[in-house]
Amino acid sequence: MADRSPVLRIITSAARDSLEPLGLAQRGRSRLWIDDHGWWLGVVEFTPSRIAGSGLHVGAMWLWSDVDHLAFHVEAVRVGSELFRTEDQFTRLALDLSQQAAAHVTALRERFPSLSDAARHLTSRPVRRGFLWDSFDSGIAAALARDPDMARDHFQQVLREVAMAPWMVDAQEKARELHAIAADRDAVSDWVTRAVDSCRSKLGLVPAPCAIS
Repeated sequence: MADRSPVLRIITSAARDSLEPLGLAQRGRSRLWIDDHGWWLGVVEFTPSRIAGSGLHVGAMWLWSDVDHLAFHVEAVRVGSELFRTEDQFTRLALDLSQQAAAHVTALRERFPSLSDAARHLTSRPVRRGFLWDSFDSGIAAALARDPDMARDHFQQVLREVAMAPWMVDAQEKARELHAIAADRDAVSDWVTRAVDSCRSKLGLVPAPCAIS
């Protein structure tokens, strides 16, 4: 088996060249890089393989989800793993992956420059039964966009799901609370701000303005 140590070193070097100039920060010494926008994150993961190598996963995470782990709520790209064979071969691969990551991070920034842009994206998606977080996120976006009827419809979708796990019960409790205040945009904004602050704390991110307006 190829030594894993050069893999992370090469990936980190390539990511620093492509992602640090855009303002992304590496999570410790991991394969994860973060593009922090206060209430949402761009997330880049140079995904590991069973043996030495890397793929790529880039997406956006809505921090109002208030969870203690990074997530991909909107997927930008997923590239399957390529194996480490030689340092020269993998250096070229890492450079290509990091450049792809930078391009998709930039595209996400252009796609979600403001809350209203995120709301338009989320509320325009077709409802997919069984995708609880889709409806949850869309409900929040609709409420913040001052469309309480649409917000309630999405929260109702969350509540119709059969709760098979504790996290689903928690999501439905939140959806029930948000359903009740959907017409009060200020109340929803306050709820979202608290959730974002809580999520940032759980993820070890520095406090930042939520910018929900």
